[in-house]
Amino acid sequence: MTLTSQTFRLPSIALLLIALLFPYYAHTAVIEKPNIVIAVGGKSALYYLPLTIAYTRGFFSDEGLNVQLIDFPGGSKSLQAVIGGNADVVAGAYEHTIHLQAKHQRFRAFVALGRAPQIVIAIAKSKLARYKSPADFRGLRVGVTAPGASTHMALNIFLTQNGLKPSDVSVVSVGTKAAAVTALRTQQIDAIVNTDPIVTLLEQHDEIHIISDTRTLRDTQILYGGPLPAGSLYAPEHFILAHPKTVQALTNAIVRALIWLRTATPNDIIETVPKEYLLGDPSLYLTAYARTREAFSFDGLINPAATKNMLRVLTTAQLQLNLTKTNLDQTYTNSFVQQALKTLPSDARIDPTKQIIQK
Repeated sequence: MTLTSQTFRLPSIALLLIALLFPYYAHTAVIEKPNIVIAVGGKSALYYLPLTIAYTRGFFSDEGLNVQLIDFPGGSKSLQAVIGGNADVVAGAYEHTIHLQAKHQRFRAFVALGRAPQIVIAIAKSKLARYKSPADFRGLRVGVTAPGASTHMALNIFLTQNGLKPSDVSVVSVGTKAAAVTALRTQQIDAIVNTDPIVTLLEQHDEIHIISDTRTLRDTQILYGGPLPAGSLYAPEHFILAHPKTVQALTNAIVRALIWLRTATPNDIIETVPKEYLLGDPSLYLTAYARTREAFSFDGLINPAATKNMLRVLTTAQLQLNLTKTNLDQTYTNSFVQQALKTLPSDARIDPTKQIIQK
């Protein structure tokens, strides 16, 4: 089914009730840790748009939280910040929780930002003459957001699925900002694995040829044989157990941001997103948003079928991790989102099996 802006439109009274109810529920709970540091792997990327909305529109503060966002070049670096005790929560790709469990580290995702990875693999047009098939990636310098980040994982999966080894390419860290564009234009890299709005900028300037695209649900299904989870907020299990009201408040704010996105106009988006995220071109940013819109979660729930498919994909890719004993139930929880959804007016709730607003 094609989703249009009309599909998402809520009655104005429902929006008013949401605005009133969320602060009410926030202030009736005592937050264990009101000052929270979230580590983000490239906060200007559209991948993190729900987090940006919750932050800039004051949804976190409405929940009684004082949130600080610390930005890193990629998800692996933001994860290291939490492991090192310099941040409380990670905003990053769900699949890290599976990798961490294999290393006997218990992290759990508690609210989804997206439902498609939004990651694109592309080769520079200047190198296209030598490219006939994925096997021609051998020997290329490939820019990823950061070593070990979800973009790096996506590259490794792509290589192994096409008969190559991760060691067959040279990986270069380029981040998610203008430096990634510069790296490709100055031929520091031959190919790139990144997200929007960087990808759309390079597309519009006819500088890349896209090989793998997961910005839509259909393309993700074709590439990976099913749905895949994407961005989420996740944290050490001990943090979640010790701070349940804090985690609930974080979840409430993200769910509220996801609901806001359902009816947001282009002007709403431009007024909400910090100017430095727009790469100097609001129309380009909106084009990128239109291409990724369906990739965002409707309600924050993590799809169990998507987690199972992610485990299958990671296992098939044989990325030097023993995933045979993975317990997916310990990598995520939907309990906080389910509680957040209970506070919503009935006509703002979603039937997760149909992914449409209940009438």
